[in-house]
Parts: sequence; structure tokens; C-alpha cells
Amino acid sequence: MTEDKLDPYRDDFGLLIEAGFVAAKQLDEKSSIALFEAASLLDENSAAPMVGVGYVHLNKLELKKAEKYFKDALEVDPDHHLAKALLGIAYLLNEEKRPAGEKLLQEAMEKTDDPTIKKLVETSMTWVESDLKKKKAPFFEEE
Repeated sequence: MTEDKLDPYRDDFGLLIEAGFVAAKQLDEKSSIALFEAASLLDENSAAPMVGVGYVHLNKLELKKAEKYFKDALEVDPDHHLAKALLGIAYLLNEEKRPAGEKLLQEAMEKTDDPTIKKLVETSMTWVESDLKKKKAPFFEEE
């Protein structure tokens, strides 16, 4: 068999994903997307790059785009608990989809062993109860 030109770089897949999330946290969208796209070239069957791009869109509150990437990731890997949790968070921001978001978050919580995802879900559910379910935003409440 002939060696693929990308073979020497396949072990860097995880580094590209991590670097993509670091770039996203630094609000460097261009670099973040490029890193996730590079990772997807190394592993076309991985949901991780889709989750990363969805995360970039979620941070920008581009909910429809974020939802599409998270749904695509879940089609590739139905057990991708981070994709499920992030899709749930995107749904929380839409009052009509909020119940579905809560359900997705609960499913992610029940099925994952990852403490980071569990903490993300716990924080999100606290946010639902403390802010999103109130009739008024906390900063508009009368004293």
C-alpha cells in the first residue's frame, strides 16, 4: 500500500482539536475553524471537529448554525455526550426548544462518565432554574 501524505500527521488529530478549542476560547474564530477543519482532514469519520465548529457558533449565539453542527456530530456518533450537552444548551436559548434542551442535558448527564460534561450539565441546569424559568430577567426584578 502507498502511504497517504497525511499519515505522518494523523497522531496530531487530538492536538488540533485541543488547539481549536483553545483558539475558540481566545475568540480567534478564524484559527479555530482552520484547526477543526485540519483535524477533519485527518479523521473524516470523527464527530469532534463538528462539535468544535458548533461550539464556535454557539459562542457567537448563532444558534441555527450551532445546532446543525451538533446534530451532524450526533449523526456520526450518537453517543457523543459533549455534542448532546452543547445541543441541549443551544436549545435552552430558545424558549420553544427549552424542554428538548433540558431532556438532552439530562440524557447527557445520565450517560456520561466525564466529570467535565457532568459539571457543564449541572451548571446549565442551575442556569435554567435560577434565570431562564423566571418571568423576568434577574436584573429587571424589583427590590
